[in-house]
Amino acid sequence: MVVSDNGTELTSNAILTWADQSRVAWHYIAPGKPTQNAFIESFNGRLRDELLNETLFTSLGQARVELGHWRADYNDTRPHSQLGWKTPSEFAFTCNPRRDLALRYADGSAPAPVATTARPGQSNSRSELRTG
Repeated sequence: MVVSDNGTELTSNAILTWADQSRVAWHYIAPGKPTQNAFIESFNGRLRDELLNETLFTSLGQARVELGHWRADYNDTRPHSQLGWKTPSEFAFTCNPRRDLALRYADGSAPAPVATTARPGQSNSRSELRTG
């Protein structure tokens, strides 16, 4: 299950189609209630303050590289007080052994984009949600 807010990046046709095809349950928090998803709100605030507000991205490639560096620092370098002053990577190895294997991959468990990049003026019918 994925829990998210109702932001436009998480209500797009591509995301909804992926969730439907992947059989991922999607739960939206109530509008104006960030405390219903406090963990991700805290993470999003940290990401925004430490990277997104500080960096002017000139290309998608640069954004991917910078996000990769930030993610490596966040997961592998800095300890977190709520994890007993361990890094998330160190803490993960003390948890569920089956899950550890997925966390060992440097590129994450889903390195490829889910949706194709939109081309101006062209519709991608495979990623559009159909109603009715």
